[in-house]
Amino acid sequence: MRSVRARAAIGATLVVAVALVAAGLAVLLVLRANLIDQADLQAEVAAREVAGQLATGTPYDELELDDEEDHPVQVTDEEGRAVVVSKDLRAITGTGTSGVTPAPSASAGASPSPGDGDDDDADDDDDGSRPGRGEVSSDDPDFSDGTATVDGTTADYRFAAVEATTPDGVTLTVYAGAPLAAEQEAVNTVRGAMLTGLPLLLVVVAGVTWLVTRRALRPVEGIRREMAAITASEDLARRVPEPGSRDEIAALARTTNETLTVLEASVERQRRFVADASHELRSPIASLRTQLEVAEAHPELLDLPGAVADTVRLQVLAADLLLLARLDAGEKPGSATVELGALVREEVSQRTGDRIAVSVEVPQGGAFEVNGSRGQLSRVIGNLLDNAQRHAEGSVAVSVAADGRGVRVEVRDDGAGVPEDERERIFERFVRLDDARSRDDGGAGLGLAIARDVASRHGGTLTVDRAAEGGAAFRLWLPRSA
Repeated sequence: MRSVRARAAIGATLVVAVALVAAGLAVLLVLRANLIDQADLQAEVAAREVAGQLATGTPYDELELDDEEDHPVQVTDEEGRAVVVSKDLRAITGTGTSGVTPAPSASAGASPSPGDGDDDDADDDDDGSRPGRGEVSSDDPDFSDGTATVDGTTADYRFAAVEATTPDGVTLTVYAGAPLAAEQEAVNTVRGAMLTGLPLLLVVVAGVTWLVTRRALRPVEGIRREMAAITASEDLARRVPEPGSRDEIAALARTTNETLTVLEASVERQRRFVADASHELRSPIASLRTQLEVAEAHPELLDLPGAVADTVRLQVLAADLLLLARLDAGEKPGSATVELGALVREEVSQRTGDRIAVSVEVPQGGAFEVNGSRGQLSRVIGNLLDNAQRHAEGSVAVSVAADGRGVRVEVRDDGAGVPEDERERIFERFVRLDDARSRDDGGAGLGLAIARDVASRHGGTLTVDRAAEGGAAFRLWLPRSA
């Protein structure tokens, strides 16, 4: 059962089977109920016809019992004795009594016609005390299932019981039956057709589901094979085939290719990062090694300040690389409350001896609190100030202000600014627009990349625009603390 096709085929077959069985049972029950209602109606009509004859005073031996085989009749008195039965009725069940032989008194001729009898009866008739007509009960008849043997043939019947009162005041119960052979034959025919057709239909459903599922999953197999080939070859430039349909499988193929594109770019970026980091590290390490080798052979020629500078540069670069590695690994920024106004003042206060002084604009009494890592946010502001001081001609300004639901920190300088088509590229790692200047003066090109990554992980943004002073204006926006 590991195959999706098999599970889909079995599941669809079971669902259809349950639905067909339920529908078949419902059809059989409705059909049987309708046929029984028809039999009830026929039995009631036959019973009321006989009851009407008895109510008019028709003698027992003169009752018209038509269609005795289709509608066997049994009439019982108040004591439950059979007084009239169909001529060819040999046995009966499901009525008031199983007797099929009329009682002797009844055979003698009960319920005489109005012209018969003695003088007392004639006197009563003259007095008008004898009723001239009986009645048939208007209540709904009682119905029951039973059997009857007519002319040697036993069959199932539906019996209706109707009460009738003769002109003599005798209450009789007329049982008339309607055959259930048609109902049984129809139900058996429908049931047989269902039992024959259901397995065939289920086979068709299973086969069609198997074929449709196989056709639908064929692109998935192509995607799987291509992914296996990509895994084996480690060639992330390959892409899985995208079917021409607009279904979920096509969406899966497109999403897979998009994932491969992102993965390829990530791997390529990682390769460039490693190459650039190796290149950046090679220069100070080679310089430091050269100085140490010279110092070993000629101690008097040791350039101690240069060795210290190279060591510091290696330390800063290693710290930047470690921070980027932690950010790429998904390190969370923390949830401490940081007051950006105080953080900016503290960072600027440490730059009193720099080449270009930094002016600070922080409104008094303002609350500029954000959530995050104080160390990482301090690193962002420090990187922005380093970049501004490196490119400024004579002034650098930093301001803090509320901006909607967040806090904005803006660092401006009066340098040459950033060309509009390069304003996104400068946030890439190891990118330096002023390649002509020395690496010692310009750094490794990681400061702005670190600043944007930290801002993004704090839920904020970092952009660059043209400053009013003519240089660059870096705007750091962070959401305000709740």
